[in-house]
Amino acid sequence: MPRVSDEYRANRRVEIIAAAARRFARDGFHSTSMADVISESGLSAGAVYRYFRSKEELIGAVAETALSTADEVFGRLLADDATPAPDEAVAAMVDGIVGRVSRDPATSVDLTRIALQGWAEALRNPALNDRVDGAFRQLRGHCAEVARRWQAAGNLPPDAVPEQVGAAMLGLVQGFLLQRLLLADTTPADYLAGTRALLASDALSTATVAGPATRGRA
Repeated sequence: MPRVSDEYRANRRVEIIAAAARRFARDGFHSTSMADVISESGLSAGAVYRYFRSKEELIGAVAETALSTADEVFGRLLADDATPAPDEAVAAMVDGIVGRVSRDPATSVDLTRIALQGWAEALRNPALNDRVDGAFRQLRGHCAEVARRWQAAGNLPPDAVPEQVGAAMLGLVQGFLLQRLLLADTTPADYLAGTRALLASDALSTATVAGPATRGRA
C-alpha cells in the first residue's frame, strides 16, 4: 500500500475544513452534523473521521482558520523593527478582515460569520473557549507590541500601559467585525475614519490637559 505524503494529508485536511466552513456558514454550528460535512466534502466517513474525530474538533479548526489572518497582518506590520501607529494597525486588521477573511480563498466563504458563531459557541464549550482564548490573547499581545513600540518612539504618554492600549485596539477590530455583520451600512472607510478621529481627539485631549501643567512648572 503506497504511503500517503504529508502534503497529501495537509491538503485533505484543508479540503475537509473547507467543506465544514461552507456548511457552518450556511446552516450554523448546531444545525450542521458530521454527516452533513461528510456529504459536503464528497469523501467517505472514514476519511473525514481520520482527520477529525468530532464536530467540535472541526468547529475549532474552522474558528482558528478565521483567526489566522491576523497573525499574517502583524507579521508584516512588525517586520524589521517597524513602528506602526495604532490606527495603522487597526486599519491593517480591518483591511485583512475585508480583503481576506470575508472572502477566504481556502474555503470560499465569509469566515467572519463563522468567527462570530465561534465566539458564541466558546461561551458554552470549554475546549473551544480555550482555543479562542489563546488566539485572542495572541492578537491582543500583537496589539500591545504595536503600542509598546509607539510609546518607545515618544508617541504615547509614558504612563500608558501597552497591554491596556492593545486591548482597546483589539476591541475596535472586534467592533468592526460585529457591526459589519449586523449593520448593513457599515463600511471600512467610514469605520476607520471614525477610529482615526477618535484616536486623534484623545491625543489632542491629552496634550491639552498636559499643556497647562507643563507651563506651570516652567
